[in-house]
Amino acid sequence: MTDFNQQHHLAQQHSKSIEAILHASETPITAKQLCHWLSINPNQLSMALTVLQQRLSQGALTLADTASGYRLQIANDFSPLIQQVFPQRQETLSQALLETLSVIAYKQPVTRGDIEQIRGVTVSSNILRQLFDKGWIIEQGFRDTLGRPALLHTTPAFLAAFGLKSLQDLPKLADVQQLEI
Repeated sequence: MTDFNQQHHLAQQHSKSIEAILHASETPITAKQLCHWLSINPNQLSMALTVLQQRLSQGALTLADTASGYRLQIANDFSPLIQQVFPQRQETLSQALLETLSVIAYKQPVTRGDIEQIRGVTVSSNILRQLFDKGWIIEQGFRDTLGRPALLHTTPAFLAAFGLKSLQDLPKLADVQQLEI
């Protein structure tokens, strides 16, 4: 067996192990964890993940690489079917919640006052509570102004919930980039 064939065979075996781990896990798994558990280096992990993604491309699952780590999820092509079969799984987010979350994501760090200035309406405590409860935002630091308002940031849980690896993966919005705080 040639060196290339051995590497490919090993990558296939590792990809199956990764798939089993991701199926069994309720949370995303980091590259560091996978390397540790499988006793492989990052290059071997990369090869195994490529093999896994190629294998999954033939089915209903896909490999998602989020800020929190890797996870298996249903391919987007099957979303309408899943929503039809499991309608209770749908979670609707209010327009106000999405607007508030968008301001935080695109303009962070922001204060509650910044959000109100951009949206032009008072931010409901209930909306912020929902975002905190979901683990999508955190208070991290304070603005050095009168009252020292808390600075709001998004979390890795926010990125994972929306299938993003980093904030740079957010859609580009020309209007948002022109807003001044």
